[in-house]
Amino acid sequence: MEGDITETPTRAASEPRSFGTAEVVAKVTGAAFGKPLINNVLRGQVAEAIVALALEPEWNWCSADYASWDFDRPDGVRLEVKQSAYRQSWHTGAGVKVSPGFDVKARKQLWDGTAYVNSNRRAADIYVLAYHGRNDDSADHRDPLQWEFFVLPSAVIPPVARIALGSVRRLANSISIAELSEKVREIADKTTR
Repeated sequence: MEGDITETPTRAASEPRSFGTAEVVAKVTGAAFGKPLINNVLRGQVAEAIVALALEPEWNWCSADYASWDFDRPDGVRLEVKQSAYRQSWHTGAGVKVSPGFDVKARKQLWDGTAYVNSNRRAADIYVLAYHGRNDDSADHRDPLQWEFFVLPSAVIPPVARIALGSVRRLANSISIAELSEKVREIADKTTR
């Protein structure tokens, strides 16, 4: 009949929605990594993923919630990735004072995979310090080509908790993602465990 209103059936509150794990993962991934500037909490994961793509399969990406290092090689050499970025997801405007640096503190205890063990040393033999220095609107933390990397044997890092970018530049030359694997291999092959 003309003028009749047809009601669209609605889903009852007790009926399950038609989505699962894949949809949840996609939603979270989009929220966390769908914008060019990644928040500080997750940007480390981005830097590690970039390094993993450059170093695998020679290196195993083994970082986890309590892992004391991020990568290891079958011969036992360990590698830690630390990152810093000029542009921040929480503030991208002018006037931001940025002091790029990296946490390289020796740890009092290390997680060995099953328990904490007393240490008072750095967990890794090699540090990859990744810096994203773009400060304009083209900055995209997800782009491997926008990062510069500094590869340092742990032994050359001074006994400090945090090392400033300027100090890092005095210890090593920056390299691109294309050079990362070769430089890490060169340093790792000189490292004995």
